[in-house]
Amino acid sequence: MRSVTRGFSLTFCLLASSFAFSQPQDQQPPAFDEDLTNILFLPQKVRDYAFGHVADLMPTRTVGVSENVLMLNSKPHDWSELRYEVNGVSYSLKDYFDRVASKGLIVVQGNDILLEYYAENHSEETRWISFSVSKSITSLLIGAAVKDGYIENVDELVSDYLPRLKGTSYGDVRIRDVLNMASGVAWNEDYADPQSDVAVAGAYNGLQLVDYLAGLPKVAKPGTVFNYNTGETNLAGELLRSAIGNNASEYLEHKIWRPFGMEHDAYWLLSSEGGVETGGCCLNATLRDYARIGIFTLRDGVLSDGSRVLPEGWMTESLTPMSGFGRPGYEGYGYLWWLFDQGAYSARGIFQQWIFMDPEKELVIATHNNALHAVEDEDHQHTQAVIMAIRAFL
Repeated sequence: MRSVTRGFSLTFCLLASSFAFSQPQDQQPPAFDEDLTNILFLPQKVRDYAFGHVADLMPTRTVGVSENVLMLNSKPHDWSELRYEVNGVSYSLKDYFDRVASKGLIVVQGNDILLEYYAENHSEETRWISFSVSKSITSLLIGAAVKDGYIENVDELVSDYLPRLKGTSYGDVRIRDVLNMASGVAWNEDYADPQSDVAVAGAYNGLQLVDYLAGLPKVAKPGTVFNYNTGETNLAGELLRSAIGNNASEYLEHKIWRPFGMEHDAYWLLSSEGGVETGGCCLNATLRDYARIGIFTLRDGVLSDGSRVLPEGWMTESLTPMSGFGRPGYEGYGYLWWLFDQGAYSARGIFQQWIFMDPEKELVIATHNNALHAVEDEDHQHTQAVIMAIRAFL
């Protein structure tokens, strides 16, 4: 899980540095004296506020809704017997909710909400930051661009859409390779190393990103080696914008958010005022709309009126590991989705944001979290364990 979540602290340096100067009226930010240069090391109580108020702190672009909301029915389930285990210790669902990190959890089966929980100062209207969950949304939008004809197919070259990459290590890299994080181009995702690629360029966008990636060496044949690469999730966003000739927020609004019936406006963090969205990060949405994203994928991108947003079979293709196409690679990853047993899959982001889908059970489990650490801590263990316990309980 380490590689899932690295590379976002630079994206939020400006968010952190602006935090002390913005005081929205609905909730005052906590007082603190800590260094604000890195979001990964902000105190948990400060992140409690920042993660739910990104639109008040930084430039964002709105993803709007229509009046036709996809209604979810409240059908509370009896969870009193549910137990989950971490390091040999048994816990209840209440134990999970009592954790400081737990901000929201929703369980939807079909169109029924079986469980919905919000912590103090968190509600149905809280737009919580998604971090790497956004990369899976970018994958959906690339699928929509294929359906719309902006992209012919994922075997086209990335450099056909981003000509500045012609003649570089990315010259023979296909869109499919980027979606699989298997470009074969060198990238060091070690955030502990201040000279690593992710430390230097993890928050780059636009020409700055493309020019940086253009200078990296090739280390493997495209499509053969999985290497988690924050830069390439952002490159997927660059490719999308080039293909559609529009920004990602507008495309998301008109392809998915409005027609599928999301309930609340979302906000996508921009690189600067009037700038671009980061393809691998930072859509801010409510918990119920997180769940609706999951429902959208379970329906293979088909709207309520029967019309398609995604090409037929796109989700099946997206959830096929590289080996399924006759290539070596990591079995646990598709087109910017993490893969589980029996066809289950998830979108995941740092500090334990999840959208987990089990197609066999028509099940979506989504979380808003503020784990103590970005990755690999006890909060991560509890979140994954409770999700798997809920899945098994139904």
